[in-house]
Amino acid sequence: MTRPNYIVKIVPPWGYRVFRLEFAPLHVALAFAALVALAGTLAGSYALTLQRAETRARDLRAQSDDQRSRLQKIDAQAAELDGQLRSLRAQNDQIRRMIGSDGARRARSPAGTPAASRSGAQSFRPGDPFAVVAARIQRLRGDSARVRIASDGLRGATLRVLNMHRLEDLARGRLLAAIPSVNPAGPGVGIRSAFGWRVDPWPEFHKGVDLDADYGSPVRAGAAGTVVAAAYDGGYGNKIDVDHGNGYHTWYCHLERIDVKPGQYVAKAEHLGLVGSTGASTGPHLHYQIMLDGQAVDPAPYLTGGPSRVLASLK
Repeated sequence: MTRPNYIVKIVPPWGYRVFRLEFAPLHVALAFAALVALAGTLAGSYALTLQRAETRARDLRAQSDDQRSRLQKIDAQAAELDGQLRSLRAQNDQIRRMIGSDGARRARSPAGTPAASRSGAQSFRPGDPFAVVAARIQRLRGDSARVRIASDGLRGATLRVLNMHRLEDLARGRLLAAIPSVNPAGPGVGIRSAFGWRVDPWPEFHKGVDLDADYGSPVRAGAAGTVVAAAYDGGYGNKIDVDHGNGYHTWYCHLERIDVKPGQYVAKAEHLGLVGSTGASTGPHLHYQIMLDGQAVDPAPYLTGGPSRVLASLK
């Protein structure tokens, strides 16, 4: 049995002519199948587009999260650098106070803006987190340049001050070394006969001290200086005269043996000779005499470090 065809009539609003379209059932089935296929194609295309959009959105969110993480790391590093710069600036200030120098003033451009931060400025949207970090980095760049310049200047100034202090210390050390301050007969050796008037062994003004040293004991320099005489000298017997270059001379008398020569430089406590009993001596001992600007002074205060008033004058 043959299926009837489908008839579609179209009546336009003008006139009375009617358009008649006749479709066989096969045609209707084919049209319906085409519509279904088109709908499926559109739905698949929409789903694919939606999937791509979701994938793109996930990628953008991942990129945003990554940028945010990197931005946080940069911000943390900038904060750490900021702290280091503050610490370095505090150290520079401390060095200035220690060396007594105000140092270089921090250079700033007009309106108090760091000079280095004006160059290389970038424009960002208000509220952009990148703008905050960029501004901090630009400020740190300027601070770093200024601190580096200040540090270089302070380094040079510090070296100069340290060299001056070193030279002062060396000069003071040379002054101290040239001040008689050790017992030439050895630590703990006592005085047999003191400085001043005495009647034994005969009445006289004793211009030195007789140190109770044994025969053949070593004799050391009371201070650094240059030997100007080393020979027999009448009642002093074998005598050594050391010039310390500051008005002081030290004499070592009645020696058994002289072990230095005129013109020889000797350091403080350096070996000079041996204790004896030559010249006008009644027994082995060391006559130790200190001359200051040609006048004999009491050697006793110089046997254990030097007079405090003399040392205080060197500070």
